[in-house]
Amino acid sequence: MIRYALRCERDHTFESWFQTSSAFEQQVKRKLVSCPVCNSVKVEKAIMAPQIVSKKGRREAEAPSPQPQPPADPAPAQGSTPLLMAQERELRAKLKELRDHIVKNADNVGEQFPNEARKMHYGEIEHRPIYGEASPEEARALIDEGVEVSPLPVLPDDRN
Repeated sequence: MIRYALRCERDHTFESWFQTSSAFEQQVKRKLVSCPVCNSVKVEKAIMAPQIVSKKGRREAEAPSPQPQPPADPAPAQGSTPLLMAQERELRAKLKELRDHIVKNADNVGEQFPNEARKMHYGEIEHRPIYGEASPEEARALIDEGVEVSPLPVLPDDRN
């Protein structure tokens, strides 16, 4: 997993995690990465300062801390705290639960999703829970028409 500091065209900064650097590039190219503030998909990597520890800093880091430390999770990410990691695990579990509920209780209409969603929206067919595939452009067109759509949560550890 790679954490990138990102910036949108309106100079909003935010961070996001990606499986690999090429996964980041592919998602940006497909306009799947957007600013959480303004939803702009014109996103680029921001300059990140590396964490450099001097010899003095290493000695201080090696010295035992007088404060008790909470039990460490296995292989914590650099810069993460156990509390944040626990919250991230809880969020991922809830996102997976949500996605699993949708997959279990809705019809997968595949590439016909935009057409089926429109038909339901305009009353041509009966409303029912569906999910499927749509490009970012198709999803934006549906939203512009007033069709309520949301992406299914996808997590980095998914093996689809």
